[in-house]
Amino acid sequence: MLAYVGVVATFESLLGYFQPSGQGTMVVTTMDSAGVSHARVVARLDSDGQLYVARNHWPKAWYDRALKRPQIQITIDGEQGDYVAVSVGGAEFERVNSEHRLGIVFRILTGFPTRCILRLDQL
Repeated sequence: MLAYVGVVATFESLLGYFQPSGQGTMVVTTMDSAGVSHARVVARLDSDGQLYVARNHWPKAWYDRALKRPQIQITIDGEQGDYVAVSVGGAEFERVNSEHRLGIVFRILTGFPTRCILRLDQL
């Protein structure tokens, strides 16, 4: 069990350090309570013509900041825009989650964190 925790911690740390980006990713910029902005590369989810982002990892400071201060900035392919992050549940969550399933290998490597989804409404 200790070895598994080590694998998960190593995988999550490497993702946080390298922040891999490419097609299908975007940068979400959130603000903390002191007004300091923080940028994080995240996977972009598109569903029914709407933009979403999911919290798929245990490190979740960006997600917590987006819930506390939902006016955020998103950068996709160099284009920046202002958005409001809205937590989704119910049928909307189920639809987006089913369209963007996580593979079992990914879930094993990340330690099976709870998945939460935000809809990003452009201002």
